[in-house]
Amino acid sequence: MSNEQVPTNEEWRPSINPWVMIMPVMVAVFIYVLDGTIANVALPHMAGSFSATRDESMWILTSYLIAAGIVIPAVDFFSKVFGRKNFFVISIMLFTFASMLCGMAKSIEFMIFARVLQGFGGGGIVPISQAIILESFPKEKRGLGMSIFGMGVILAPIVGPVLGGWITDNWTWPWIFYINVPFGCIAAILCHKIIEDPPYAKRRKDVKIDFKGFIYLTIWLTAFQTFLDKGNNADWFNAPWICWTFAISAVACILFFHSQITNKDSLVDLSVFKDKNFSAGTTIQVVVQAVLYSSLAILPQFLQSMLGYTAFLSGATMMPRGFGSMVAMVLTATISNKVDNRLMTAGGLALIGAAGLAFGSLNLQISNMNVAIPNFFMGMGMGLAMVPLMNLSVETLKNEQLTNATGIQNLLKNIGGAIGTSLVATMLTRFAQVHQYMMVGNLSDLNTVFVERVQATTGALSLYVQTDVARHMAEYTVYGQLIKQSTLWAFIDSFRVFGILCFVVIPLLLFFKKSKKQSS
Repeated sequence: MSNEQVPTNEEWRPSINPWVMIMPVMVAVFIYVLDGTIANVALPHMAGSFSATRDESMWILTSYLIAAGIVIPAVDFFSKVFGRKNFFVISIMLFTFASMLCGMAKSIEFMIFARVLQGFGGGGIVPISQAIILESFPKEKRGLGMSIFGMGVILAPIVGPVLGGWITDNWTWPWIFYINVPFGCIAAILCHKIIEDPPYAKRRKDVKIDFKGFIYLTIWLTAFQTFLDKGNNADWFNAPWICWTFAISAVACILFFHSQITNKDSLVDLSVFKDKNFSAGTTIQVVVQAVLYSSLAILPQFLQSMLGYTAFLSGATMMPRGFGSMVAMVLTATISNKVDNRLMTAGGLALIGAAGLAFGSLNLQISNMNVAIPNFFMGMGMGLAMVPLMNLSVETLKNEQLTNATGIQNLLKNIGGAIGTSLVATMLTRFAQVHQYMMVGNLSDLNTVFVERVQATTGALSLYVQTDVARHMAEYTVYGQLIKQSTLWAFIDSFRVFGILCFVVIPLLLFFKKSKKQSS
């Protein structure tokens, strides 16, 4: 190396314009996050191609999440081993190659293998991208950079089901993976040419491998994701194998965190949780991520099962949420340095909560606008809450802590999304059972409304079948209406719970130090 004075970590800035540098970075972020949801609507088509059951096909989604979750917290470690820029480019190339393998898959086993590779490749993309963007801009302009980053991580999961449905209907499902290939190649080449490593992110020779931590992490996340995915179908802890899976996950989790605290050469540095901003910000982001992914799962399901929407149409109803997010990104980029980020985050959380409560007032006689308007405000709330949160949570950390911190944060956000998706499935089942139990007592001969309804329906049906058969059919019809109403109430309760949850976490913003405003 030359004898030039190396800039300190906090003074370092890339020699190239940050706006030029983040373009290929954001391409990589978008295609990775997109693949988390784009395959959802094509799952039945893939299951048919592979002659697989629905439960078997779910591993196409699960394997991707598990593999990515294993890599995410180890990003700082791998960045030290390979150099952060090199590891980032390797991650993009592996993700792109695995996407091609996914499109070529002819069996469920090969598809799961390819999705695991894709998850391993993609796991490092988001945390490294976040760290690159944060440290490339001075602190007073980070809000602007995070607005662009936020657009990728919030818009991609919303666009995924719509794009996946359109591609599957108009082309074939392999193309939902093939479209990653040209964009991934371009992103890898440009990132290799223009991204620069700061002094603290270069390759190191003295890095020791934390084998124990990595094994504990792998067991913990694999068992935990299996527990979340299969728990509801297996009736949770009433199934012995679910109990064992949860126990293995809990023990591995404890061993992982114990090893990270006691091991000097640990996989992750948990000392970042001493920072109040980081701890509070990560907690709120986990909750928001749970709400985001649970709503992405529950709303299309509501529209398809209760209102008869097609898969593509139910996915298209999520588009107003994308427009709301785009409005929020422009707004945060404009005012992030003029308004206290805590107030902006509180406003965003309040909008998400209000949208959840609005969804909780839906019925079966609604128009498209009853779905579009709350969706727009939920998307706007996501943008207003998440972008300032990402900035606030790392504002008091040093630049050399960012790669490790963003890795831990994204791991916990992934877990939050998985818990939210699993929790909402359980809530729908349990709430429907509760409402059915509460309402079934009304189907009695002592209820004049029930008797009149059955008699009227029996009279109409008896024109075509025998009277006894007509009565049984009439009772079954009324019971079917009760089931539909109890399911509707389950959706309403679930929407309300997630809406209220957003209001509950707002007081956590009091733990943040006041954000520094840019002097105008």
